[in-house]
Amino acid sequence: MPEPGLRLYSRVGCHLCEQAEERLDRYGFEYERLEVSGDPERERLYGHDVPVLTDRAGRVLLRGVFGPGRLGELRLRLRRELAPGGAGDV
Repeated sequence: MPEPGLRLYSRVGCHLCEQAEERLDRYGFEYERLEVSGDPERERLYGHDVPVLTDRAGRVLLRGVFGPGRLGELRLRLRRELAPGGAGDV
């Protein structure tokens, strides 16, 4: 099941950001990558915390190290929320 509206905020040269992208890809997450550098609003919100993964409402789902356990928990949570009778769309 796709994860609609996931956004990965990152910056060029950030090794944790590169690692987050690799792990999100490996676990089959669908997301949009957004560069923080050069965007004042993104810098203000996420500049010191990248990588940051949000849903389309801007709710922060993960930040920092995206370990396998955290990604597995996120996948389960998103599936529950998107299931009929779940907590709603992400």
